Amino acid sequence: MRAIQFDEFHGPVQVREVPDPVAPDGGVVVRVHATGLCLSDWHAWSGHDADITTLPHVPGHELAGTVAQVGAGVTRWHVGDRVTVPFVSGCGTCHWCRTGQAQVCPDQTQPGFTHWGSYAELVVLHAADANLVPVPDDITFETAASLGCRFATAYRAVAGRAQVRAGEWAVVVGAGGVGLSAVMIAVARGAHVVAVDRTPAALDAARRAGATHTVLADGLDVPAVVHQLTDGGAHVAVDAVGSEQTCADAITSLRRRGRHVQVGLFAPVDGGPRVPMGRVIAWELDVLGSHGMAAADYPEMLGLVSSGALRPQDLLDRVVGMAEAAELVPAMDSAPRAGMVVLDPRRP
Repeated sequence: MRAIQFDEFHGPVQVREVPDPVAPDGGVVVRVHATGLCLSDWHAWSGHDADITTLPHVPGHELAGTVAQVGAGVTRWHVGDRVTVPFVSGCGTCHWCRTGQAQVCPDQTQPGFTHWGSYAELVVLHAADANLVPVPDDITFETAASLGCRFATAYRAVAGRAQVRAGEWAVVVGAGGVGLSAVMIAVARGAHVVAVDRTPAALDAARRAGATHTVLADGLDVPAVVHQLTDGGAHVAVDAVGSEQTCADAITSLRRRGRHVQVGLFAPVDGGPRVPMGRVIAWELDVLGSHGMAAADYPEMLGLVSSGALRPQDLLDRVVGMAEAAELVPAMDSAPRAGMVVLDPRRP
């Protein structure tokens, strides 16, 4: 099969012919029809997950396609089924998986991190009966691929962790794939949204997704602007980037007793990132982590997508082939993000 692969962290990214995978016991091989290019894949290429990543490596973790092989012991899935999968695949047997919290499974697997991922024509997925999600015929593979990470992550962060309510103000820092998804989901729940980003194109996309206000992070005191726009600060803040600055801006944009959700991953820094804990304590702010979404929670989200209440397809920027995707990986951290870019591995 063809796959996008690198031999060393921060090294060249190339399209190569590699051996076809074989379905493991309890797992399947999926033929990839669409897979998102996500900043988390840049973190994998950068070596930020070196403790779980074996070289040479194939990145990619948000995907949709059809089942190509079924391993021994799989009962729910057959060749040809249209499927997607959360980027965190639980073991299916532990306490967390059995109670619907597979996103924190201690024995989880993650395509594109713990094993070769979906920047390829074929990808292995483990514990298929517990993790795979059927893709309805009325949802395209490109739309379904976005659900595996960015949109589902945003849905859990906004609806599950922060529990954004109608009439509240939410500030979303970073209008890339996760951030734009968070804007759309918060608006669908009746919230007013302030979107913050460093590029005008991303803010244009945020307005199209329903943001009430947008703030260009070009040296402004972002929290002061948000407090003014929201008459005292946001009820909910989402950091969809993952840096000391964006985390601090999100937290200090909150009103007293507000709720912050950290979604963006931090690059490793000595001593860890500094967080304004003085404000957290004095204002009784809730600081919440959010790590994907379990397969058990997908039906509610898929129902809203099928009904048209949520339209992740509107956040799609473009579909690219293998060669262009390989060129894009090393620059993901600095490239302007104004929507989701999806790879179709069947394209050259």
